[in-house]
Amino acid sequence: MRRLIPALFLLAAALPLLADDDEKAAPKNPYQTGTPRRLLAADYEKKLLALVAADGSIEWQETIQDIHDAQLLDNGNILFQTGWTRVVEMTRDKKVVWEYDASTANGNACKPVEVHAFQRLADGVTMIAESGPGRIIEVDADGKLLKEIKLKLDNPDPHRDTRLVRKLVDGKLADAGHYLVAHEGDGAVREYDADGKVVWEHQVGSAVYSAIRLETGNTLIGAGNGNRVVEVDKDGNEVWSVNKSDLPGVTLAWVTMVDRLPNGNTLIVNCHAGPDNPQVVEVTPDKQVAWSFKDFDHFGNALPVARVLVEAAPSEK
Repeated sequence: MRRLIPALFLLAAALPLLADDDEKAAPKNPYQTGTPRRLLAADYEKKLLALVAADGSIEWQETIQDIHDAQLLDNGNILFQTGWTRVVEMTRDKKVVWEYDASTANGNACKPVEVHAFQRLADGVTMIAESGPGRIIEVDADGKLLKEIKLKLDNPDPHRDTRLVRKLVDGKLADAGHYLVAHEGDGAVREYDADGKVVWEHQVGSAVYSAIRLETGNTLIGAGNGNRVVEVDKDGNEVWSVNKSDLPGVTLAWVTMVDRLPNGNTLIVNCHAGPDNPQVVEVTPDKQVAWSFKDFDHFGNALPVARVLVEAAPSEK
């Protein structure tokens, strides 16, 4: 007993130190719940595009105006828009190394045009979706037009022809080379083949912001003002969804970007939901919140762009 008592005192003294070590090991982050994540996020209320570290600090930032898309490139640069017509590639030290002005390029002079989606493809080619002209184009590093796909539009509108558009470049997908288009004004997702023919269409029933094709062949859709996320099979049957009030403690508002993460969870960007709700949530298949992001210090209530990043931070490379 005499030997046990000193040992207990030693253990009790060590417990606070162990707790301190655990706290130091986990990044402190007032803006996230769950395992901290890095992300690229943009908000047009506070005019900010930023790389956010896992501890909630801002690694890099740039002032923007209107924005609906952004991409962290493999070379570490950021591809984003400074407004509805100008798309730029910028280095981390704020040098613009590529830009495209849709208001004047490739026949658009004097035409109403807005860009809501773009994507860097192989060999420096950039895909750009142009609302107004109603087309998807691919341009080279000099802005030369390489390809044009005309879009099917039931309700043409320079602001609402498209939201997110993605060229399917994953070689695992049977439809690689096709284009998946979220038509906000038509409330539809359409898939175009490489020649511009509509080969699949799904009526969402609301304004729609985003759609991604999963390896299963299903399509995950961010249903905009439908306040929901829905996954449909190739026949258009709903196989999974998250609705406005399905998540404990979270109300979905204008659902913008969505993604299916490698762990099987679904990322949802929850725009215009107000400061009582997270701006981004990660949801398990059984509709539990695994992670959330809410930062109304740096960002505002108009955050449509957020992408979770899995590559190493600059200091780790």
